[in-house]
Amino acid sequence: MADKRDYYEVLGLDKSADEAAIKKAYRTLAKKYHPDMNPGDAEAEKNFKEVNEAYAVLSDAEKKSRYDQYGFAGVDPQAGFDGGFGGFGGGFDAGDIFGDIFGSFFGGGMGGSQSARRNGPMRGGDILQRVTISFEEAAFGCKKEVSYGRIEKCPECDATGAKKGTTVETCPTCHGSGQVRVQQRTMLGMMQTTRTCDDCGGSGKKIKEPCTYCKGKGYVKNSKKLEVTIPAGIDDGQKVAIRQQGDCGRNGGTSGDLIIAVSVRPHHIFEREGYNIYCEVPITFAEAALGANIEIPTLEGKESYKIPEGTQHGTQFTLRGKGIPYVNSKSRGDLIFAVSVETPRGLSDTQKDLLRKFADSLGEKNNTKRTSFLKKIFNKE
Repeated sequence: MADKRDYYEVLGLDKSADEAAIKKAYRTLAKKYHPDMNPGDAEAEKNFKEVNEAYAVLSDAEKKSRYDQYGFAGVDPQAGFDGGFGGFGGGFDAGDIFGDIFGSFFGGGMGGSQSARRNGPMRGGDILQRVTISFEEAAFGCKKEVSYGRIEKCPECDATGAKKGTTVETCPTCHGSGQVRVQQRTMLGMMQTTRTCDDCGGSGKKIKEPCTYCKGKGYVKNSKKLEVTIPAGIDDGQKVAIRQQGDCGRNGGTSGDLIIAVSVRPHHIFEREGYNIYCEVPITFAEAALGANIEIPTLEGKESYKIPEGTQHGTQFTLRGKGIPYVNSKSRGDLIFAVSVETPRGLSDTQKDLLRKFADSLGEKNNTKRTSFLKKIFNKE
């Protein structure tokens, strides 16, 4: 982990940053380094991945807490913070130790429950698949076809692992229990322990003729294509779970889920904050002074909007219900646009002369803000 930068440093934040600050920093940097904005730039792609990794940790309250306390070790799966004591001592398993202790004194104990769990129904693993969509697709929802590898039952042996036409036999060593009892001489006398059967690996079954298709494993990994629905209103970094489309369960267990991690490409005009969208609309000096009907870009196309006379640079206006739809709702956020007043350039002498006359005609009438500002500075008012 020594070659990795601190996640707060990556996002340009300090540890006191709240959720809103983290999200804002991520959006700014993700847009800056996004591959679509930097085609062919390997350094930008590297930075984009680094920013996404930092945000994935700091935007998750639990992961952020572990990272703040333990650093990279707190969020590294190999460090053992996901349960048990795997990160301390290289494979230390409390269950195995206590199982041996109880097995020594009571002739089985926890070992039996471990065998039952091994041979009982087990849920299949979840599969993570990443999908990139456009800003508009995120706003209004879409369908995407995804291809991924999925563990499924072997079609030849139906997960038995035995060659077609043959049967699975009970292990003769453990008689189907998956465990064997071993006596050991200790300082306290003869002790009996229960261990996993080496002959069948704890399954309690023996396969004399393995299935040629799956090599006796009972399961194979196949490619699968699936059309998934991305709901309207989804945001960058959110996930969609497609139930029971992950890896097949074992021993009658349910299948895992297919998890779709959504990445939304930045828009060239709009910025999103929650369910509201923001943009900047340029207007002329004359339009700002006299008022005008101007065209405003929306997610559905152009829309006319009347701005009042005397509109100042940076003034914001709101189009209700023109933002992002709420997920699984008919409600929508707003479109908020700020006007940017463009100062005329390249004026002719005649135009300059007219503008000077116009300014002289105003006098101090329309410059009250600057007059008040200067008084505060020089007159200490």
